[in-house]
Amino acid sequence: MNNVIIIMIHPITFSIPEEKICVCTPVKDKLLSSLLPGVMSTYIYTTEHDYYNEYKRSYFAITTKKAGWDCMRHYEILANGCIPYFPDIELCPPNTMALFPKELIIQGNLLYNKIKSYSNDVPNDEDLQLYLTLRDKLLDYTREYLTTCKMATYVLEKANMSSSNNILYLSGDTSPDYLRCVTLHGFKSLYGTKCHDYPKIPHIYKSNDIRYDALYGRGITYTNLLDSTMRDDSLDETIENRIKSKQFDFIVYGSYHRGMPYIDLISTIYKPNEIILLCGEDIHTCNYTEGVRRGYHVFVREL
Repeated sequence: MNNVIIIMIHPITFSIPEEKICVCTPVKDKLLSSLLPGVMSTYIYTTEHDYYNEYKRSYFAITTKKAGWDCMRHYEILANGCIPYFPDIELCPPNTMALFPKELIIQGNLLYNKIKSYSNDVPNDEDLQLYLTLRDKLLDYTREYLTTCKMATYVLEKANMSSSNNILYLSGDTSPDYLRCVTLHGFKSLYGTKCHDYPKIPHIYKSNDIRYDALYGRGITYTNLLDSTMRDDSLDETIENRIKSKQFDFIVYGSYHRGMPYIDLISTIYKPNEIILLCGEDIHTCNYTEGVRRGYHVFVREL
């Protein structure tokens, strides 16, 4: 009898709502975006519109490894029809940003360095055609693999949960967490009220009361996304009873670092492979192999 190896640990990346991906881009008037990672004097944009437009008008934009390799900036650049210039991406571990189009980005690096060598920093006709072809490939890749819905679908497929109908998405902390927020957006977009986030993550829902100045990154890209009708607030009152009666097909912990409410109860009701743990930390000291040992599906961003 052949042994069947079931893989319980999986790479995962940030993702971006499909509605944020540009349909067309304006005429570009600068080779490289003025926004420079880590240079605070260049962080001059206070609205999403102005921030996105900076990338739309640029051929390339610098992005780099910060505390972790994965960064929301990568996806914002791609979504706005700009090519990330990502020095040292070749050094990224193979299982980190495993879903990211690294080979296409390397081609972009080479093209940027070629154009940058010209005295006027302006692409010639041949380079422009190469640029447009590569940009379109990256936009297509982003739509195909890097949207929030595609990432939620990827999680479902890896955890063998594609036929599920009801999902409980739990958080120990409702403050912004990119991976938790964007992946939740994907699940909510696919399932609506059939995916219940508890407690409610208020900033991903449309509201006039969001204090953007109090949110990480001014809430750009990951806030004010979902209509309030996509959540049934009354379900909050019956969460524990619904867990006990196993009304959810599986459980997702949006960030197991930031709390795992009801885990003791859930562990008595649900099989280990019906529990999914997400780790979106830049730097983590967690022993994620412990979750795997227990039989959970564990998705790690900086693997």
